[in-house]
Amino acid sequence: MAKGKKKSSESKGKKITLKIAKNAVKLTVDGKRRLDLSNMEIATFPKCILKLCDVEELDLSRNFLKDIPESIDRFVNMRWLDLHSNNLEKLPEALGRLQGLHSLNVCNNRLTTHGIPHELGLLRGLRSLNLGMNRIEIVPSSIGALKELRQLRLFNNLLTRMPPWLHSLPNLQTLNIKCNPITPDSPPPLDLNERAECLCVVSEDSLCEECLLKHKEKKGRIDHWINEAPVTRKIIPVRLITPNSVAQQDPAVHR
Repeated sequence: MAKGKKKSSESKGKKITLKIAKNAVKLTVDGKRRLDLSNMEIATFPKCILKLCDVEELDLSRNFLKDIPESIDRFVNMRWLDLHSNNLEKLPEALGRLQGLHSLNVCNNRLTTHGIPHELGLLRGLRSLNLGMNRIEIVPSSIGALKELRQLRLFNNLLTRMPPWLHSLPNLQTLNIKCNPITPDSPPPLDLNERAECLCVVSEDSLCEECLLKHKEKKGRIDHWINEAPVTRKIIPVRLITPNSVAQQDPAVHR
């Protein structure tokens, strides 16, 4: 019985109080207020943070959230929202009412095509959208209305064809569609440079077991090349990079 109660308690996640939330408000390098509740084992959206809805940035990444309430639209000053690495299966329609939103990151969740509301197309000022590492088969055409979009990440999904509306995004600079089962007959996007994204410098103890193994294999090949290289060869410093958004990172550096 005691074990059952303990398990039930853990499934509810950590409780966030208003005091904890207030202490989690930080200033960004450009003077904006960010409510940082990332990696805190939160399983349920803490309603108390609605009393801090005047912040410009909200970080709820790396938690256990299954849904975001429609009341998210109370954050009227929101310009940056990070929800990556949760258990989200759908996004609230209210996101479309956050007209000041510039960046939205929902990478590494459980989103499907039906979990992306058409209201996202109302975010006319959105510049960065990360939908990577989900279960999306078709990206809603409403995304094609985001004329200010600069960065679009769709990597590691279930896309079989290129979104036909890509050419309607006049300001798109970065597109990442890697690791999708796109069929050979799907034409590539013209005048768009696909670049590897979601890279971050991390320590080895921040990596999952699979990524750590890959890193060690790659590092071994690099060390071998360095040891065998002539003294006169210029050696390029190597940084650890990983597309694993679950790894710890500093959002202020990466947005």
